[in-house]
Amino acid sequence: MDSPYLSMRNIDKWAPSKYVYKGDKLIASRDPHEVGIGSRLVCDRIAACYDRHIKTYARGRLVDLGCGTVPLFASYRNYVDSSTCADWGNPSHQSNYLDLQCDLSSPLPFRDRKFDTVILSDVLEHIFRPENLWNEMARILSSNGKVLMTVPFYYWLHEEPYDYYRYTEFALIRFAEMAGFRVVVLERLGGVPEIVADIFAKAFLYVPRLGTMLSASVQRMTTLFVRTPVGARISRATSGSFPLGYFVVAEKCG
Repeated sequence: MDSPYLSMRNIDKWAPSKYVYKGDKLIASRDPHEVGIGSRLVCDRIAACYDRHIKTYARGRLVDLGCGTVPLFASYRNYVDSSTCADWGNPSHQSNYLDLQCDLSSPLPFRDRKFDTVILSDVLEHIFRPENLWNEMARILSSNGKVLMTVPFYYWLHEEPYDYYRYTEFALIRFAEMAGFRVVVLERLGGVPEIVADIFAKAFLYVPRLGTMLSASVQRMTTLFVRTPVGARISRATSGSFPLGYFVVAEKCG
């Protein structure tokens, strides 16, 4: 049953967008208007990480920073008491569910220790001064509050010109520690097989007529391959040097 205290704007009109449930599994939408055909594999990986960890770490008062269309709402709505949606205001981030429009690169308009959980999904690479946002997240989180976040690494430029950085796992840990967090979960999103599939999937989209079929096929084949013992071993062995991205849970210390 949904929590009775959820406060997101237009909550009764919310509908799945980027991520959808297939049975009890969160996956990337197959609607090309929600997830580009060439990005299904990486979005499936991201969805799986959130689906696996939200039930353990999301609690209390949650704020979804850079929320967009709030694609993760279905995954956390049953684990939190309230949810607040914040994003910057520009045409690519229009949302019917936005509770507050704010610049995530500036001081956040929330009081100290207001929240217990922060969702920051594929946002940090768009923040010009990331240390400022880390410090602000520490300020608005309660003691032992958690940040659940994803960032890309080997991934194409997107939302130009507001795509500024790619972070190694060492940079993520360092930023977290400098702001008073400790990293409790750090998962690499795939390795060489996933990166190669992602690159070919996006390149195939430029092939006339057959492009979308080829793009979808290479991602499906790679997904099946990395489920085999050999494929899984290659993906794990190469993920340290060639990660497609990262999923992180960071806990505020004290």
